[in-house]
Amino acid sequence: MTPDPLIAQPDPAARARAQRRGILLVLIASATFALAAAAAKAIGSGIPVAEVILFRNLFAIPLLLPVVMASGGWTALATRNPMSHAARTLFGLMGMVGAFYGYVHLPLATVTALGFTMPLFLTVLSVPLLGERVGWRRGLAVLVGFAGVLLMVRPGSEGLRGEGLAVLLCLLGSVGWALAMITIRRMGEAGESSVAIVFWFAAGSAVIAGIASVPVWVWPSPLQWALLFAIGSVSALAQVLMTSAYRSGETTLLAPFEYAGIVWTTALGAFIWAELPDGWDFAGIGVLVGAGLYIWHREVTLGVKR
Repeated sequence: MTPDPLIAQPDPAARARAQRRGILLVLIASATFALAAAAAKAIGSGIPVAEVILFRNLFAIPLLLPVVMASGGWTALATRNPMSHAARTLFGLMGMVGAFYGYVHLPLATVTALGFTMPLFLTVLSVPLLGERVGWRRGLAVLVGFAGVLLMVRPGSEGLRGEGLAVLLCLLGSVGWALAMITIRRMGEAGESSVAIVFWFAAGSAVIAGIASVPVWVWPSPLQWALLFAIGSVSALAQVLMTSAYRSGETTLLAPFEYAGIVWTTALGAFIWAELPDGWDFAGIGVLVGAGLYIWHREVTLGVKR
């Protein structure tokens, strides 16, 4: 079919530039998230997880304010779904507890890889919570993905230095992130703005984590203050970069590049803490990533649930 000359056609060169920019931003955002994870690991167990989550959100809020102002000011934060925000906050906190506990007790690359079980749990939970149908192909991909987790954990062996609780909390954290994604999807369908979802999550998480921090409070040292500020500010920067990326390119193009996070965290873990995954770890990560990419390909690229 001949293009209508009266309708402006997209500039292929401009589209290609936007796509390259989007890919670059996703790679940078993934590296930035890895730096925040490294800062959380560097704090270690000296600061309670609740306190880390408190400052992660407190230091992020000032960086979110310009986004709020650019989106229409305080009116952009108006909401008709306070209970949905509360549920999203609780599920997100569940995810952060799993991740921050994992950073302290497991290799960075392992925590990142376990975090990528979120699409698997999202697929499973979408059946009872969203009424979606999941065919045998995606169901098999979910089973294969969890087999990859078993390769990494290797139950009954020394795997991961016996840190079973950390692995369990990471997986529960992924369940939390999956539930948060389902809640966000419903909020988006109800007309809730992205800026309101992000801001109220940060504010609500700070309040809840602040209350939980009171009985376990540890006053940070100057170095720990610096690391806490890095976790909050760098995480906020990574969110902004990722948002900008998805405004520059299509989700179908950019989503797979988020798996670069495993490369960045593997490099940081090896360089700073001499965390070198063995052959079983690499095999498990490969299987898990492959299953996640297959599910992404079926749902996003092909638009099917089977």
